[in-house]
Amino acid sequence: MERSHFEQEHNIFRDSLREFLQREVVPHQDAWEEAGIVDREAWRKAGEAGFLVTWADEKYGGAGAKDFRYDQIIAEELAYINEPGFILPLHSSLCAPYLDSFGSQEQKDRWMPDIVTGKKIMAVAMTEPGAGSDLAGMRSHAEKKDGYWLLNGSKIYISNGILADLVIVAAKTNPANPHAMTLFMLEAGMAGFERGRNLKKLGMKSQDTAELFFNDVKVPEANILGQADSGFYYLMQMLAQERLTNACCAIAGAKAAYDVTKAYVLERKAFGREIAKFQNTRFKMAEMKTEIDIGQVFVDRCVMDHNAGKLQDDIAAEAKLWTTELLCKVVDQCVQLHGGAGYMWEYPITRMYANARIQRIFAGTSEIMKEIIGRANGFA
Repeated sequence: MERSHFEQEHNIFRDSLREFLQREVVPHQDAWEEAGIVDREAWRKAGEAGFLVTWADEKYGGAGAKDFRYDQIIAEELAYINEPGFILPLHSSLCAPYLDSFGSQEQKDRWMPDIVTGKKIMAVAMTEPGAGSDLAGMRSHAEKKDGYWLLNGSKIYISNGILADLVIVAAKTNPANPHAMTLFMLEAGMAGFERGRNLKKLGMKSQDTAELFFNDVKVPEANILGQADSGFYYLMQMLAQERLTNACCAIAGAKAAYDVTKAYVLERKAFGREIAKFQNTRFKMAEMKTEIDIGQVFVDRCVMDHNAGKLQDDIAAEAKLWTTELLCKVVDQCVQLHGGAGYMWEYPITRMYANARIQRIFAGTSEIMKEIIGRANGFA
């Protein structure tokens, strides 16, 4: 299916990124998976090549390309090579925009150049052992002192948790108001800021996912992002882009699973003929192709609406819901079509299956997406 919303400069960018990934990422994927973490040098190389925070102002080293189609291309190309650890979209499309939208000029001048070059890797820390989608249940808290804030608490399941040099941490700052929280920019090396173990997961094995601990961390006033007590509203403002990014990754992941399965069923034989010649295979592949194309058109439309500043929160939730549910459906059917090979780690589809499952959970579970959509349509 031809996608008309991309222009020539986007195709040139995609070709350049694809060549970079084949050269600097694909040869290292097995080693990163075994180590449970991506080599930091890969981030620096991505920054040098111009693939981090492409929308950043030129004075910070960015391309000034405030066009989400570039973010979409990055998300897609990573999905096409099934790279779950080198999650450039987390750094560029989810974390850095907080600094751009709510940071002071001094903060941007201080951090953005290193964010663009990959010298500083970013993470965002919201989830806690007792608080996931329900931010009001957050227990991490910070108390105002003379010239600084004293931060205590912990976070869990934090992507880039081991590598991150700069972490956006949400903490409650007004006991009388459960929605009053502040965003703090924590820097690696701050006294009392500790990282736990690199968590072992079902999938995304090359992604460093960690516990974070804050024990009387003295956070300078200069490291508050935006206004104190306004963090909840900042988080809500950024969720549409986060969920759109998730949708871009998921629909591309579904296409990647379809493509490797198509190649497999056209070659693999059973009962003297290619699996692709069985009616069940043809029908399953036809159904998946149709649903992927439908989802891709919807996501592409959401990207253009986002570029125009018109993407609604509930529509972003629809995109996230549809694509992540479809991804999990597709990888499951593709594993089935692979037969026993689909259960072997050496086959790409097996890793895709393991990596896909989290998509229906992070950035808000499917159930939360349904709540958002239902309420937006008058079913509160």
